[in-house]
Amino acid sequence: MMHSILPRQALRLLHTVSPPSSSSSSLSITAVTAAATTTRRAISSSQLSIDPLTSDQLNSLHSKLPPKETLKFGKTFAPHMLQIYYNKEKGGWQSPTIVPFQDLKLSPASAALHYGLECFEGMKAYKSINDESDLRLFRPELNMKRLKDSMARLAMPGFDFDPQELIHCIGKLVRLDQDWIPSGKGYSLYLRPTVIATHPYLGLSPPDELLLYVITSPVGPYYASGFNPVRLTTDNPYVRAWPGGAGASKVGGNYASTIMPGALANARGYSQILWIFGEDEHVTEVGAMNVFFLLEKENGNRELVTPPLTRGDILPGVTRQSILELTKTWGEFDVVERSITMPEIQDVGSRGRLIEAFGAGTAAVVTPISAIQYKGQDIEIDAPGDLTKRLFSDLMDIQYGEVEGPKGWSVRI
Repeated sequence: MMHSILPRQALRLLHTVSPPSSSSSSLSITAVTAAATTTRRAISSSQLSIDPLTSDQLNSLHSKLPPKETLKFGKTFAPHMLQIYYNKEKGGWQSPTIVPFQDLKLSPASAALHYGLECFEGMKAYKSINDESDLRLFRPELNMKRLKDSMARLAMPGFDFDPQELIHCIGKLVRLDQDWIPSGKGYSLYLRPTVIATHPYLGLSPPDELLLYVITSPVGPYYASGFNPVRLTTDNPYVRAWPGGAGASKVGGNYASTIMPGALANARGYSQILWIFGEDEHVTEVGAMNVFFLLEKENGNRELVTPPLTRGDILPGVTRQSILELTKTWGEFDVVERSITMPEIQDVGSRGRLIEAFGAGTAAVVTPISAIQYKGQDIEIDAPGDLTKRLFSDLMDIQYGEVEGPKGWSVRI
């Protein structure tokens, strides 16, 4: 259907797009440029304006901030937000503004509401353990790359913005609301950059108007009562994503389709779903996280395995990439990205060679897995394992500035 409304040049380019690979999980930038014409005006942090709340307003809001120990993920929001509009007729990206946190005003015909033309990111800002005035982001350039790729996958114009300009605007927002960043390890300010198509037309076509906004939320440790392992199930008829779909992009539709299956899994006593795909039952993701398995090979060596990005059905997670890069520097076991199936997991589990399994993502960092239900039987796994605990500790130390970490990972703002 969509092909009938795209320009002929875009059709030719889209037909020649190569399958997603580990280095490029979105549509060809060239193809999308033709399908969703961009303009020359870019996001410019030098044009940022700030409309702050008054001191009295801020003090009133801060007095209502819950104790940090009672914070629930995504329930409390800091007092300001970043907004950047894109309008093709007005030349592209408009001047960024920081305004008080507020509801959005949208046309009921907005494409985001009808066709799911929206994408988002999940990031965190941290106060250094050693100096609370030292505010940090963790590898924000990877979030910006993924946001750009998600926009390109949705044929959104303006996807070719300069990542550093948006990071600078986000840094200004975080600095303005730094009093809403809870102190202490495990506490942070969750950041949600979001792009929605706002053009008020029901036609199915690349959008001409967008809103990029960033809201922030003070959060505590993901596991309030400790480092709790989760039990998973594969026994469900649903599929999260598939090759050629949008599984490699952070778009809302990927998550909407998992809500009902997840609720059914919860009702059966399982925390989340381990998503599998195809006749060979390839493992893809766990819940909304990437997944890792530590295995013992036939020769006694160990191997850390995570599914590859080459099929295009797995999100290229920031924590995922960080774990791969960090563990490779240790040289203690093989670190590989390869297809792994549930029959293989079942086999190594039955032979005592499935050492550990864990999910990885921004919200929880790593999540230990203690069981996987497969064909009515639970594969039990020791959890949390030594590797899971070590990765959790090492990544947190870098995020909170306790250790320097690889260059560019912990970014001061």
